Amino acid sequence: MKQPAGKIIHHINIATMDPDNRLPYGTIHTGAIVISDDTIIWVGKEQEVPNCYASYEKIDGNNQWLTPGLIDCHTHLVFAGNRAQEFEQRLQGVSYEKIASQGGGIQSTVRATRQASEETLYNLSASRLFPFLAEGVTTMEIKSGYGLNLETECRQLRVARLLGENLPITIKTTFLGAHTLPEEFYGHSDDYIEHICNDMIPTIASAGLADAIDAFCERIAFSYEQVQQVFEAAKKYRLPVKIHAEQLSNLHGSVLSAKYQGLSADHLEHLDQIGINAMKSAGTVATLLPGAFYNLRETVIPPVTQLREAGVPIAIASDFNPGSSPLASLRLMMHMACTLFRLTPEEALLGCTRNAAMALGLSQMGVIREGYKADLVLWPIEHPAELVCHFGTPSPSQIIQHGRWL
Repeated sequence: MKQPAGKIIHHINIATMDPDNRLPYGTIHTGAIVISDDTIIWVGKEQEVPNCYASYEKIDGNNQWLTPGLIDCHTHLVFAGNRAQEFEQRLQGVSYEKIASQGGGIQSTVRATRQASEETLYNLSASRLFPFLAEGVTTMEIKSGYGLNLETECRQLRVARLLGENLPITIKTTFLGAHTLPEEFYGHSDDYIEHICNDMIPTIASAGLADAIDAFCERIAFSYEQVQQVFEAAKKYRLPVKIHAEQLSNLHGSVLSAKYQGLSADHLEHLDQIGINAMKSAGTVATLLPGAFYNLRETVIPPVTQLREAGVPIAIASDFNPGSSPLASLRLMMHMACTLFRLTPEEALLGCTRNAAMALGLSQMGVIREGYKADLVLWPIEHPAELVCHFGTPSPSQIIQHGRWL
């Protein structure tokens, strides 16, 4: 049978991030990779490329480093409005919770997003996405949660889907109706949770708009019991769950996520050993969000040492949003994960590749391995740690998304 057309990238060093390769970063020096269509079909030493690929187009990597495409597994990219004034307030000592209690915070974004058309939301979101694309992000999760009514939540999720259809990036969508209590339900939080479970989730699930369900389990959002109701509804529609948990206090949302085999528990500054043990048993990923930690000037650091010792996979994400983390750079998050949370550069890169893929339930991404998707970035660097140590430079010399050369 005639071999399909493909490409060989050779004369490269490869940070495979493959756990089967025991070297740091899963390194293959003087390596090569063979791509056919959107899939990696061979990886190894350059001198060992099988002869059956001799007719493939050869591309000289000029001794650069090849990594998996970067994955941002927690963002709130689709929204309208501007909350720069809140940044000023926080610098003057006003807490995030105080701003929220005064009608600011998420509620101000909800009001603006409800008023924005689908076209407006798309254009705003696409412009925010470009910086991520430029630094090698090939996959991103986008949450809703700034509509808090069925119409606007669906609009956000449709825009997120369109971004993935029109731009060179894989988008995974997450319904976050349980983000905060909308103004029209003040004093009736249980009624809003019932609305989410009985009306919003069934409609969104039947329309195929969401790949997962999220909820904010926190004293300024929803209780353990209320989030459990949301997760029961998600289970009914066979949608995986994730959770915003242990950011400002410890309500054991991480334990709840683990109980439902959650893909991830995110933030986790106040996570305790009980939560760590539950996440380990369930295979739930710990997604750390250093941008929000930095921007809110938090002081309690997530228990990285304990997570590491327990063997809980750690992902890193931007949490890009208009209030607590308006930082459109996953590379910056890797740097912050090391400087603020004391991760190693290898752990930070794992957090934006292999572990981030796990946090999104993507089994064939985040690692350079035969049979995995050809989402790859070629970097003009001498060592992978440069991607974490440096910020703003270097830029990728080549980005490949699902086999497409960008």
